[in-house]
Amino acid sequence: MDSAHAPAVDQPWLVVGLGNPGRQYARNRHNVGAMVVDRVAADVGGRFSPHRGQAEVLQGRLPGAGGLPGPRVVLAKPLSFMNASGGPVSGLVRFFRVPLERLLVVHDELDLPFGELRLKLAGGEGGHNGLRSISQSLGSRDYVRLRIGIGRPPGRLDPADFVLRDFSQAERAELDLVLAEAAEAVTRLLERGLQEAQGHLNATH
Repeated sequence: MDSAHAPAVDQPWLVVGLGNPGRQYARNRHNVGAMVVDRVAADVGGRFSPHRGQAEVLQGRLPGAGGLPGPRVVLAKPLSFMNASGGPVSGLVRFFRVPLERLLVVHDELDLPFGELRLKLAGGEGGHNGLRSISQSLGSRDYVRLRIGIGRPPGRLDPADFVLRDFSQAERAELDLVLAEAAEAVTRLLERGLQEAQGHLNATH
């Protein structure tokens, strides 16, 4: 059984939250992956720090049951723009010697309704430029993705413009819950493996 399906405490996961750098983009739909990683960071504790100028990184462990140490994790937010995410992510994979099946990329997904969550290992990029850049830089699509639904743009609004807008007022009222559920999905994946985490999401969404 591979390490994406069977959790191992001592081998770290690399969890990357995609987005664009800069305060002007921080609340955009395109940055929901980075928002989720910030939520997970609150459980790990500590602060992000620059890593070789290409990403902000936080290393630590999730809190374990009964006072025991939980899984090791490297949380990362690339400092590149979304379309150039591949360089920072492939650099982190090499530096931390993380096998691709223990790389989790958290990203926005136009093809899922707002608030829907899906976990999958490998597959295509679905037109997502961040994923395309990562797959090209890694030379592989065999990594885990947590897809955060943001829905399709209304009317004739260009998807490229839609993802660079903040969530609507109605969406913001629910966003906190979506981020909490997504952070819980990350934790479940790291603690219990992919199949368990997928099953839980499928049962609740």
